[in-house]
Amino acid sequence: MVDACFAHPRLAAVYDPLDPDRGDLDAYLRMTEEFGARRVLDIGCGTGVFALLLADRGIEVVGVDPAEASVDVARAKRGAERVRWIRGDATALPALRVDLATMTANVAQAIVDPPLWERTLRGAHEALRPGGHLVFETRDPARRAWEEWNRESTYRVTEIPGAGAVEHWVDLTGVNGPLVTFRSTYVFAADGQTLTSDSTLRFRARHEVETDLVANGYVLEDIRDAPDRPGREFVFVARRP
Repeated sequence: MVDACFAHPRLAAVYDPLDPDRGDLDAYLRMTEEFGARRVLDIGCGTGVFALLLADRGIEVVGVDPAEASVDVARAKRGAERVRWIRGDATALPALRVDLATMTANVAQAIVDPPLWERTLRGAHEALRPGGHLVFETRDPARRAWEEWNRESTYRVTEIPGAGAVEHWVDLTGVNGPLVTFRSTYVFAADGQTLTSDSTLRFRARHEVETDLVANGYVLEDIRDAPDRPGREFVFVARRP
């Protein structure tokens, strides 16, 4: 099941304006340059923000995401014809040979099922050329980010052209070991419609991710800090031998 915030057409349409600061992508752009990547697989591309940033730089990009509504938003953007969009996930990709595979933002944590996570890692491995890199981030469980996921801390009202004012906030709904569940609520002032999106993220410990990468054929090259959230996230850099 894809979360409603990505799969519902009305929510997918306002996803970008509700989260306009994508400074987190700067680190991925720098790593694209660092590794000299000319072909990139963007796993969990969502509404295509990162894929289009890469395409603007002349990079060949494949964006894959299971949420049809989000991919539709991506396909409607200026320059979208320069990206190959695929509705699906990394477990069933066409034949590819890319220099870099990425999972930005919460993508890695949103893959909560352990077998599906392993199949995702194997799918990315298969798509990479020998020597190619997989890069993704995940929150450090020790920082307990979910303790800030409540209406008081997250409530916002955003004016969106064509949609009007949208109230939105997040409420934590449960913590069960490494699984954290929360509900996002959206209220559209234009017609009073209220929509909700229930989500689950898996908070993997650093050693767990290290083990998973090695078990699925990668060489772990580096674990970096996230520049936009110092001390709160791990950024894993793995290589296909």
